[in-house]
Amino acid sequence: MIPLSTRMRPDSLENFYGQEHFLKPGSLLYSAIQKKTFDSAIFFGPSGTGKTTLARIIAKEMDANFQEINASTCGTKELKEVLDQAKLKFFGLQKESTFLYVDEFHRWNKLQQDSLLKALEEGTVRFIGSTTENPYFSINNAILSRVRSIYEFKPHTTDSLMSILNRALTDPEKGLAKWQLEWEEEAIRALAELSSGDARIALDTLGFIADNLKAGEKITLDRVGEAMQRQTSFYDKREDKFNLLSALQKSVRGSDPDAAIHYLARLIEGGADVQMIGRRLLVMASEDIGMAYPQAISIVTSCVQASMMVGLPEARINLAQAVITLASAPKSNAVINAIDGAISDLRKRQIDDVPLHLKDSHYSGAAKRGIGLDYKYPHAYGGYVKQQYLPDNLYREGVRYYKPTENGKEAAFKRFLESLREMLDKQ
Repeated sequence: MIPLSTRMRPDSLENFYGQEHFLKPGSLLYSAIQKKTFDSAIFFGPSGTGKTTLARIIAKEMDANFQEINASTCGTKELKEVLDQAKLKFFGLQKESTFLYVDEFHRWNKLQQDSLLKALEEGTVRFIGSTTENPYFSINNAILSRVRSIYEFKPHTTDSLMSILNRALTDPEKGLAKWQLEWEEEAIRALAELSSGDARIALDTLGFIADNLKAGEKITLDRVGEAMQRQTSFYDKREDKFNLLSALQKSVRGSDPDAAIHYLARLIEGGADVQMIGRRLLVMASEDIGMAYPQAISIVTSCVQASMMVGLPEARINLAQAVITLASAPKSNAVINAIDGAISDLRKRQIDDVPLHLKDSHYSGAAKRGIGLDYKYPHAYGGYVKQQYLPDNLYREGVRYYKPTENGKEAAFKRFLESLREMLDKQ
């Protein structure tokens, strides 16, 4: 039986979900596809984010011959056959371009990748290569220099996956509408959240559940949990996970590592997504620790990245290290207070322009406008020199957004800034 993810693969831009950061009506890529001016590109990102689907849609919209090969199973011989056929179509009576899509392009070695260079230079093929690896490390520079754009595909959001799943449930032709199934909305949301941004996992899990239900039966949280082999204990009340995240952050803020670890464990056992937990930990590192222990953000970033690489259940160890580091570190909210204070002023009051001596003066005519004339280059004065940086009205008021605490390493920053101001006041 054809998997649901294959049946539901969209065949038009209108039905393509996700990747709105580069593909939406009015974007350059969207317009290039519609106007048939799309050239070559590299798609990179995790599995199940739409790389192959978008490549097929592009070829269809461009009315071009489409050839698809997988670098893990095809070598130089197969590539040469495709390129020879493309050359005949391009220079022959058909005058037809060929779109060549190479999945897992990073699996080819340098020699295999370079086999494409001549075809790209001649224009006999328009190339789309997809990879789950960073192309700047896994793809030859010679190829990258001949490809117009590199697009990073990001994991689907929960809302995006919800749209994809609901479409599958209600589509009468390719989807499951004719099965007359019922479903709990929270069950579908849980499935979306537990799929880690992968549409293929979400759809094929939904298909697996549907295959094993009778007409009229309901897709429930318990069935989603059974299919995903994950706990769904707090998905019956959506606020539970947010309550646990809140309790985790407040325990960290209160410097109680035992309570923080307890709530982390409840999140993991409840089926919380690693990415969701990681995002909150990264926010805590700056919001609640900040300059009191500046290294916290680096440590937490490394732990979160490691947890994403290894996945559960091992990811619990990386996340636990991050939580214990945050809970045990000195605390300061001076960073969030500083940026929120500056934003509040911008939104509530009139702020004077950037001082003339701070404006960009790297163009002819700047000096005639008085721009940059009075700027003092601090390094020419031993690193520090008294000079106005704030806009005029904020400078006159002596506005201070960053107010360091005495906690942890921030105390050293506070002493440094105070001594610096005293020195500059004497100049």
